[in-house]
Amino acid sequence: MTAREFILHLPTRVKPEAIEGMESLFHFDIEGEEGGEFTVSILNGVCTAEEGLIGDPKCKVSSSAENFMDVITGKTNAMMAVLMGKVKITNQGEMMKYAKVFGLL
Repeated sequence: MTAREFILHLPTRVKPEAIEGMESLFHFDIEGEEGGEFTVSILNGVCTAEEGLIGDPKCKVSSSAENFMDVITGKTNAMMAVLMGKVKITNQGEMMKYAKVFGLL
C-alpha cells in the first residue's frame, strides 16, 4: 500500500458512529512518487478524502511518503517521527483526536 492509497482509503476505515458530531479538516502534503496533496474532511458523520488541498485545515501533516508509511506500518514510532522532524503536524492535539479513528494508533 502506498501513502496515496492509505489516505484516499481513509473513509473506508472510519466508522460513521466514531465521528458522529465531530468536524475537522486535514491536509496531507506527502512528498515523493507515492504521495501527493490530499484533503480529508469529517463533517456530519461522513469522512471524505480527495486529492488536492481544499479549504482551511485544522491540521496539516507533512512528510515524505517513505517516512509516512514507516509510521503507518509501525516500522517507526509516530512520536519519534514527529520529534525527529520526519513527520510534521501543525496541530498535534487535533491529530490525536482522530488518530485512533483513522487507524493510526
